[in-house]
Amino acid sequence: MTESAIDLEFEELTNKISRERGFLCASYKERCLRRRIAVRMRARGALTYGEYARVLDSDPREFDLLLDALTINVTKLFRNWETFDSIARRVVPALWARPDRQLRIWSAGCASGEEAYSLAILMHRHAVIRGERHRLSRISVLGSDIDRASLEAAARGVYTEAAFADTPPELRAEYFPPEPPYAVPAEVKALVHFERRDLLRDPEPDHGIHLITCRNVIIYFDRSTQEALFQRFHDALAPGGFLVLGKVETLFGPARNWFTPVDARERIFQRP
Repeated sequence: MTESAIDLEFEELTNKISRERGFLCASYKERCLRRRIAVRMRARGALTYGEYARVLDSDPREFDLLLDALTINVTKLFRNWETFDSIARRVVPALWARPDRQLRIWSAGCASGEEAYSLAILMHRHAVIRGERHRLSRISVLGSDIDRASLEAAARGVYTEAAFADTPPELRAEYFPPEPPYAVPAEVKALVHFERRDLLRDPEPDHGIHLITCRNVIIYFDRSTQEALFQRFHDALAPGGFLVLGKVETLFGPARNWFTPVDARERIFQRP
């Protein structure tokens, strides 16, 4: 098969995915799509994109497996602890000191919920240390993702040993039992809720959000989509609100003027 024929089959396949499942392939970097689709092609023994398209037609369950492969579901509690340590020192006290009746946090692309719960734990811990547990009712953490299976796991809030690879031992001992099942404590879980949201198609939850984390997600989008997401995050944040990106991500273009670095190393920014 010629390279042009391969490219045509790839285009037809991605159009099929977008048309039939609403996953906007055109907004993702092509090399990432090819790599992740190839994983499922190998699993099903499909040698060409055309063969794999026929597998999708004959086995609808494969579509779910493909979408799971295309979405980014790798996460841990307190993944990259240095980032969460900086959030605990630089962001949480600033948020807690705000007079707002509600503090709204959005973990965008939360996968199975570890990041959302990690943020809730930081807020909970700060409240307990200050003797202000009664003010926890104003905390609202939203975890959103496109993958339904991941969100179902997030809502359960029960994790395996692997989820704690980046969690400091003292923090783990404070919030989780020493033996499985490792369930998020009820008081923390009450601060968090989950919704299915497509970052590219659905509107932001609302304006006036105080902290948005979107880590290691936007890197998979093309440049124009990234710029559009930066605009949406800026517009969704309250003045003085914070944005946290992944370690391999950074602001570029007009977005550099929309945010002030708080911790450039940990990719923490603030809307003036």
